Amino acid sequence: MARTARLYAATTRRVLPRGGVSARRLGSDDRLVFVVGSPRSGTTFLGDAVGGVQGFVDLGEVAPLKAAIPELVTREEAVAAARIRQVLDRVRLLGLVTGLRAVEQTPETAFVLGAALRAYPHALGLHVVRDGRDVVCSLLERGWLRTDRAGRDDASLPYGARARFWVEPERREEFGHASEATRAAWAWRAYVSAARASGDERTLELRYEALAGKREATADRIARHLGISHQLVLARLGAAHAASIGRFRTDLTPQRLADVEREAGPLLDQLGYRS
Repeated sequence: MARTARLYAATTRRVLPRGGVSARRLGSDDRLVFVVGSPRSGTTFLGDAVGGVQGFVDLGEVAPLKAAIPELVTREEAVAAARIRQVLDRVRLLGLVTGLRAVEQTPETAFVLGAALRAYPHALGLHVVRDGRDVVCSLLERGWLRTDRAGRDDASLPYGARARFWVEPERREEFGHASEATRAAWAWRAYVSAARASGDERTLELRYEALAGKREATADRIARHLGISHQLVLARLGAAHAASIGRFRTDLTPQRLADVEREAGPLLDQLGYRS
């Protein structure tokens, strides 16, 4: 209970300044937006961008939800949906932002996206996909999956080479002995596959590369999906950059690239990244 209270308190302190009391007086807007994708794929950027549009609020990564997801993936969808709604409604109430369209950007929500959309029938999803080889570069840089990595994330979940909930049960031992590049590719494959499997027609899939290189067209797709102004979205995408696109060509050694393609090659091909 004390841990959960700390997670709610930390999330509320972050959300509260983004809305204010005036937002609560507007009533309750349940047209949430769930931004999902593998970590280091642009979810934070897109969540910030959409959350900064007038009438929206970025909840960031909701720590109490992130901490609950490893257990929620084992539950029936209806049960998980009820719990997701309970957590997010509480965060929105405590943060005084119930009257704004909340943007939830916890990457792990990819694994319960179907339940999240069930929890809020008028909600929409945005799935950001980035070249898995570039994602691996960024994950290696962060070191979250490094064997000797100590510490915990914002949801108090430990870093390191431990097998997460998204590792196939029959491969859990293998995960702990795999190379760091393999584990990073494994994460990318698991998150992307989960989001694509659990989303529905209410989820729009976007490429990170398009966010940076085709802003006009991408802004139009997002605006149409969310039912908002194209110009408002376009203005928020201005900070997207292409500097990190294709970094795997210089950052990954041949061995690491081979590890990545061994673990995630079929999905890279399916998404057209190796065509």
